[in-house]
Amino acid sequence: MSELHLRVFKKRSELVLTDGSTEVFLEGGMSQSAKLKSHKIARELANGYLEEQIIICRDKVTYLDFSQLSQIHLDTLNRLVESVTSEVGRALVGLTVLQLCVKAIEPSQNIRLHKGSASARDFSWQDGISMRSLDRQHITPVLRKYNLLKLNADGFMMTRSLAENYPYSPVYKANLRGARQEWLNIVEGIEANELAPKPALHYLLSQLLNQASAFKQLATQTIAALEQFLEEAEYVNREYITKLIVRHINESDYAARIMEIAIHSMFQAMEELQFFPDGSLKPLSQMRSANKKHGNIGDIEILEARQIIEAWDAKYGKAYLRDELEELADKLEAHPTVVWAGFITSVEPDRQEELLSRCEEIEDEFGLSIEIVSLRDWITKQFSRAMAGGMLTEQELASAWITAYAESLAQKRREIAPIDEPCHQWLTTLKAILENS
Repeated sequence: MSELHLRVFKKRSELVLTDGSTEVFLEGGMSQSAKLKSHKIARELANGYLEEQIIICRDKVTYLDFSQLSQIHLDTLNRLVESVTSEVGRALVGLTVLQLCVKAIEPSQNIRLHKGSASARDFSWQDGISMRSLDRQHITPVLRKYNLLKLNADGFMMTRSLAENYPYSPVYKANLRGARQEWLNIVEGIEANELAPKPALHYLLSQLLNQASAFKQLATQTIAALEQFLEEAEYVNREYITKLIVRHINESDYAARIMEIAIHSMFQAMEELQFFPDGSLKPLSQMRSANKKHGNIGDIEILEARQIIEAWDAKYGKAYLRDELEELADKLEAHPTVVWAGFITSVEPDRQEELLSRCEEIEDEFGLSIEIVSLRDWITKQFSRAMAGGMLTEQELASAWITAYAESLAQKRREIAPIDEPCHQWLTTLKAILENS
């Protein structure tokens, strides 16, 4: 295996990869193919491509699908966003947005080549495009409009360190401030066809939306509305808070995900109130279905000595769960420590006798308890379970639950509830419900 390096000649550069293969970048005026690609990209951006993606991420959560992104990709994108401060990191995030847009619009365009010109006076790659022009006209203005990044109106590509006459690669030598390695890893992943550009763009925009000043202001207002609600309510009990949260689930986009968050928030509250002395709540899973590949039994899991002992799967709008039962049986073969598992439905479970019979067979085979229960019944059971020892009151648990729920949506509990979807619409709805309750 060879060492990654760049060979620079008078009219070309050659990037030699670790497997010995070589990428050749010819210098000179833009080729006809590059001009066509550049025009297509500029046209799509001029027609509002980036703005459309931001609106999808902000207002249409059901359109998002991050299942093509590996955990490594998610972590890399998270670190990229988290690296932004008032001093550093903004240009690399803006550039990543631009590169993901370019690759999503025109997959054959090489995003290493950030300069392209028909003028003989300017440096250019034959297959390059003018990222500075695209940024100034179509990227920075939109990011500024939605307050996703505090950028100079001239654009992030005015940064001299991004303008060196070398292709973007791990051996790009300019002094870059911010998450340099994360950005380079994203470029490599895209060019190696290992990172899907459009889901990555949606994920990156989602994280920027969740950190935007407008969202932080909304989060503060929602938490304030909750505090006022808890102070002024004549009583806070199980039934009252259940009605409020169920209403929020049913009035929100992507209700299935909100239901998962509500269930997880219940266990957050129980854990905070010391109900699981020997166990720990696993952080909320990212937006992907639980499956054997990721080692999950359900959406919400309790661990003991790092082994799953209790697991619940949320099923919004689905009453008949025979297939899910069979999937559970398959998963249990790899998890002999589970003692309690179940499905929580937003509607009354259907064909209970048939499912009960199959549950008993699986219980006998694996030595655990299985339940299929409606959301309201599950909530009632958890309150009874938590209060059985006399250590908790109904009001304590109800208050802790709605607090955990609101703070999770407000991105205040990222360690235990790393919600990747943009939460603006969810918080707006919750704030309105709290203020009118």
